[in-house]
Amino acid sequence: MAAVSVHVKQRACSSGDGSIIHRRADAWSFDVTTSTNILSSTLALLRDTPRPARIGLALFFVAGLADGVLIPFFALWAQQDAGIATEYIGLLFGCYAGGELVATPLVGGIADRIGRRPTLLISTAGVGLGFLLLYFTRGAWAAAAALLLIGMFESVLHPTAATVIADTVPADRLRRYFSLTRMMSNAGSMIGPALGALLALWSLGLVFVGAGACLLIGTGIVAIGLSETRQRTGEADDDDDGLVALTAAFRDRRLAFLLLPVAIMEIALSWIEAVTPLYANNAGTLTPSGVGLLFTYAGALGVLFQLPVTEASSRMSGSKIVLIAGAAQALAFACLLSSTALPLLVAAVSFLALSGMLVRPLTQVIVTELAPANARATYLAAFAAVGDFKDTIGPATGVYLYAVAATLPWLVGLPAAALATLALAVVARRHERGG
Repeated sequence: MAAVSVHVKQRACSSGDGSIIHRRADAWSFDVTTSTNILSSTLALLRDTPRPARIGLALFFVAGLADGVLIPFFALWAQQDAGIATEYIGLLFGCYAGGELVATPLVGGIADRIGRRPTLLISTAGVGLGFLLLYFTRGAWAAAAALLLIGMFESVLHPTAATVIADTVPADRLRRYFSLTRMMSNAGSMIGPALGALLALWSLGLVFVGAGACLLIGTGIVAIGLSETRQRTGEADDDDDGLVALTAAFRDRRLAFLLLPVAIMEIALSWIEAVTPLYANNAGTLTPSGVGLLFTYAGALGVLFQLPVTEASSRMSGSKIVLIAGAAQALAFACLLSSTALPLLVAAVSFLALSGMLVRPLTQVIVTELAPANARATYLAAFAAVGDFKDTIGPATGVYLYAVAATLPWLVGLPAAALATLALAVVARRHERGG
């Protein structure tokens, strides 16, 4: 009996080990298959992409790369090299988004009047040279002026690159391509910090040289490879003043009803990005480097899963996509309200990333569909202004709420994002019904 018992136990152990091995092999096979499918579908999409749209995607990558090189090291440079007091560093960096906000009403739709190619040549060269200027800048006022100038040139970069894509790809594939722009930006933002860290080994100021070089490479790509994609409609809009043209875009009630909930949602969600580093660090959950890894993980999710999420949701209605994104946002805030434990922090940024994958390409497509053919860049510039507003107002309001009470950003953000989600879902449904 003892022998039989041992034999049975040995078989059971062997069977158990085998099943574990098989499960691990199956999981590995699934991971490899999933990664291969994602890569192959992305490469197939890029192969079918018109050349101007490829250049637009490349510009999203180099802009994300420049941000990744610069942003993680900006505060250290300001404090250690530029001699700027710590309490003013946040305000100083806000000048970057402030420059975009100032310039957008004046030049936001300029690509609809002078063309996409000259606009991209001027904006990429202006941002690149502005970053190089910061390398030689000392003092708060000079740095603020340089950042304002950079922001003014940058205000038309992303909207015009998106417009080039919208000009040249089929309308029924536009959401996939706008998803791909987010994927390219996230890829650049992931690679950039590693390049910035190498440059910072020699000098913190060299991160500005690296960021500037990225944008000037973009200038070269546009100069060599991009042909003009603006379609002349014969309408007499080319001489309209930029401020008048952009004001007309904002006077479009359909656009206003779309942008208002998007702005509220974006501001509330920006609190997660702005406050979580303080929230996690002060609670002792994460070190500053751990916070960096957490948001690198969030960026990696965008690179790996943006296109699969877009494909999975392609048959859903826009209102349903918005509601699913809203549920993900609610879960992100709920995780942060519950605890500062690491698994909940990871879950929160995962839900935040999922929400962005769902709703941002969708809203960008709706804006493009609302725009008249001769005002596409103007409408996309109005959409980009919401992001600039979020970057300016979001961190300041979020950190203020956190200073009042540690959980107050989540208590306020949850209902604000929920109400904005419901309003955006109504807008998406009306847009679909109206064709």
